[in-house]
Amino acid sequence: MPETVQGLTDVKPVSFEDTSIAFSSQSDFKLRKTYWLFALMNKGWLVNLGTFFIKIALRLHLPIKFLIKNTIFEQFCGGESIQDCEQTIRHLHDVHVGTILDYSVEGEETEKSFDETTLEILRTIERASESKDIPFSVFKVTGVASTELLEAVQIGDSLNKSQKAEFDRVMQRVDTLCRRAYERNVRIFIDAEESWIQDTIDTLAYEMMDRYNHERPVVYNTYQMYRWESFDHLRRDTAEAQAKGYYLGVKLVRGAYLEKERLRAHEEEYQDPIQATKADTDLAFNGAIDFCLEHRDIISVCLGTHNEESCRYCIQQMKQLGIASNDSHIYFAQLLGMSDNISYNLANADYNVAKYVPYGPVDTVMPYLFRRADENKSIAGQSSREFNLISDELKRRKNCRPR
Repeated sequence: MPETVQGLTDVKPVSFEDTSIAFSSQSDFKLRKTYWLFALMNKGWLVNLGTFFIKIALRLHLPIKFLIKNTIFEQFCGGESIQDCEQTIRHLHDVHVGTILDYSVEGEETEKSFDETTLEILRTIERASESKDIPFSVFKVTGVASTELLEAVQIGDSLNKSQKAEFDRVMQRVDTLCRRAYERNVRIFIDAEESWIQDTIDTLAYEMMDRYNHERPVVYNTYQMYRWESFDHLRRDTAEAQAKGYYLGVKLVRGAYLEKERLRAHEEEYQDPIQATKADTDLAFNGAIDFCLEHRDIISVCLGTHNEESCRYCIQQMKQLGIASNDSHIYFAQLLGMSDNISYNLANADYNVAKYVPYGPVDTVMPYLFRRADENKSIAGQSSREFNLISDELKRRKNCRPR
């Protein structure tokens, strides 16, 4: 008998082990190339050495961009411009996965660069408004504001006249992006960042929600569940949204700054904001899933995760609550080039899925690419997991060929 959910139509089973679906759109050549890339990334010492020499080569303007562009950049980025990303957008469309265009230029901290980044994110919103293939836009507040200024605002420093004018421009940029998203009927993520600037980011996010989320969820804030206070914040923010009558847009992630957060807390002698154990983080993440599903009358949620167990847990809870797999209030998202076994198998079972597709000039997105390489070697089993899945698919294809 086909599985049904409280009167819903048949629900397709999901297996994250099904490599035939996960890699269905990759040619043998592309898959072998990915195999060798992850084989190299499996070696931590090689990643460290490669990162070191790439940084030197870029600083010395040595001709290595072609090599970068055809290896790690090709795996994790859509291109250098929105136009370059069109092929990736079409490719993801063919497997029923959406695109989140993520302008990933980092390390630029001038008013000119903040204005240029704002204009580029506006272009991603315009592109998203043209197609259902791009369900969200996204930006980091540090892309349009000085980290130093955001921290000064968070700790309550008295701003001088110049700083006040600078922060007014920050608020204007954030409002410009969220207003355009509202006008174009595009949902927009505000990404989470370090704890010492996150309160300032949160304040901006909820102000934008109160302006633009009364009719529908437009602005989404990001909750890093590896912070022990995030669940309490989620409850508090839900109550605030209910009281003020706006929808709460929620993106759930585990978090990306663990080592930096712990080191700073130790050096400056304040309470570590990170959960004591990974198990505590997992428990908080899954608890937040429950909370969001139970309050989906007011909460729209996106699970930004590469964790298979949390994805399985969400599917299970959706079934128990009788929530359709394609419910518009619930999305899953992963990074381009990673966890295709999650993204493609969820999409194949009619769940809403999108891939973050970073883009930007090669040299300016290198900090992002270095993090991806480091993440794959440091997250327990991540690069090994990717490598093993690709190996399994190559073996499957070999065995399926006529002899």
